[in-house]
Amino acid sequence: MEQPRPYLVGLVGTGVTPSLTPPMHMVEARALGIDYVYRTIDLIDLHLAPERIGEILDWAQRLGFDALNVTHPCKRLVLDHLDRVDPRAAALGAVNTVVFSPEGRIGYNTDTTGFEAGFRAGLPGAALDDVVIMGAGGAGSAVADALLRLGVVRLTVVDLDLGRAGELADELAARHERAVAAASVVALPDLLGRVDGIVHCTPTGMKEHPGTPFPPELLHEGLWVADIVYRPFDTALLQAARARGCRTLDGGRMAVHQAVDAFELITGVRPDAERMTRHFQTLVDPQPILI
Repeated sequence: MEQPRPYLVGLVGTGVTPSLTPPMHMVEARALGIDYVYRTIDLIDLHLAPERIGEILDWAQRLGFDALNVTHPCKRLVLDHLDRVDPRAAALGAVNTVVFSPEGRIGYNTDTTGFEAGFRAGLPGAALDDVVIMGAGGAGSAVADALLRLGVVRLTVVDLDLGRAGELADELAARHERAVAAASVVALPDLLGRVDGIVHCTPTGMKEHPGTPFPPELLHEGLWVADIVYRPFDTALLQAARARGCRTLDGGRMAVHQAVDAFELITGVRPDAERMTRHFQTLVDPQPILI
């Protein structure tokens, strides 16, 4: 009997040793009966500069890796070392998954597709006429692109750096031919009084950056609130939003669904997203939270 095909996958970036992605992939693979090994390649531990990502791809390919997930600070640097880039990843200018295929090295961005799928699953039927996204960095760019694909009619990008917010807004408007504006954080009280929802895409709320990104008093039951922070799963922002009657979406949805999409790209097998969500939640927080 022919043995099932084994997979060897890696995660490249700085500080990735504690990442939850390897166990999330490997436990799901085990449930599917797939032989799957996932290892971290931490640039800090290996004393490797991010600019050597091209060499790292060479080494991984020669050592028999099937794919690499790529994270900060290599998502843009890796673009110059690929044979083909998926159109969505090319538009974003960032790749987080590289598959070594017979056709060469192919780059994808599952951050944006992961948020899109997570939103559909976690906030079905949410109003999308007018939405605010807070944070114009790499994560914000991926999420904003997903929001416009989801059907947001008017999107406002808010960032401490108004210039960066303006650049992202211009890029999105040109790509999607949709109304996209930029605003500073001082505009949040007015914006949150009239929009349908807000997506938070900054580090505020993480264990290392506790708190909320804006005063909770600005929240009201007419809003839905999404947070891409998942450590902790139940951020201070989400707690405050629920206390004020808002529908909420936790960051675990994006984290899981980007892994779901990457797993399928690598193996050709679609994993069980709900099973992965349950497992991921136990990794992030031992106290179960209903999602």
